Amino acid sequence: MSSHQQWRVETVEETGSTNADVAARFHAGEEAGLVLVAEHQTAGRGRLGRSWESPPGASLVLSALLAPDAAPERWPWLPLTTGMAVAKTLGRVAGVTADLKWPNDVLIEGLKVCGILVERVEVSTGSTDGRRAAAVVGIGINVSQTREELPVPGATSLALASGSPADRDELLTALLLELQQDLEVWESGGEVRQRYLSQCVTIGQQVNVAVPGGEVRGEAVDIDEGGRLVVHTADGEQHLGAGDVVHVRRQE
Repeated sequence: MSSHQQWRVETVEETGSTNADVAARFHAGEEAGLVLVAEHQTAGRGRLGRSWESPPGASLVLSALLAPDAAPERWPWLPLTTGMAVAKTLGRVAGVTADLKWPNDVLIEGLKVCGILVERVEVSTGSTDGRRAAAVVGIGINVSQTREELPVPGATSLALASGSPADRDELLTALLLELQQDLEVWESGGEVRQRYLSQCVTIGQQVNVAVPGGEVRGEAVDIDEGGRLVVHTADGEQHLGAGDVVHVRRQE
């Protein structure tokens, strides 16, 4: 999308996956700007094909369709930029301090409160231009779950973190505003790296990063210009474009 385009918000009571629904809508001709919100998602997907589900009405679950006006080499910054918008929104609406875990998680006091899943989708244009690409940005924020309703011990909700659940409509409105503003900066080539680094708690951690074909172990020392995690290992620096990160301990 160009990010100054208006959002078109639709809400459904229940669906399998908002990301899958929005991708299907794109393939059927939907234009950028669509935001699909689900009261209940029964087959949500996280990174590495993990399943994700929460009680009806307990989370803010949405997927947005974007056609980024940015060079392909800047696309890896899209989930990172989305995370920054989420973190700022949570601070503004719920009064909590949120941190970023590279590349897709938003944390409160080390516990996951939000996951982000960005998927690239393409359709043939039927012309000499070839194919048209878009991004489906999925966001799931734990809002009112009790400790018993959370799927893993390492998760939290806004209700648990702040003492009271945020209003989901207010959260959605604020999030879309922040996301639009941050996307405009990102699309225009503005500086996002330093801001992300200032919020990313992965930096300075000893990490185990699951990557295709194995695991990378070392200290996370930087995020490079391409949005890749820089890990200092026993064999030298590695720049990782994707991976499932486990924080082993904070480097003192």
